[in-house]
Amino acid sequence: MTEMTFEEKLTQVKTILDGIESGKLPLEEAVQQYEKGIGILNGLDRELSDMKRRITVAQENAAGEMTETPLEAE
Repeated sequence: MTEMTFEEKLTQVKTILDGIESGKLPLEEAVQQYEKGIGILNGLDRELSDMKRRITVAQENAAGEMTETPLEAE
């Protein structure tokens, strides 16, 4: 099975949220969907943190040289 993309996971969370907000789900199923959505969101948060660590910012120092600084150091 192919890993879902970040965007596909966001769409899945939106679908879950729409289902819960519709008020048509039995309580137990709504709770299960909520838990599933929270699990997906936690995974997305980890993905974002990993991506942020990988991003570097190019800056010119006082000597006119280009340096790279991890984004989190900003």
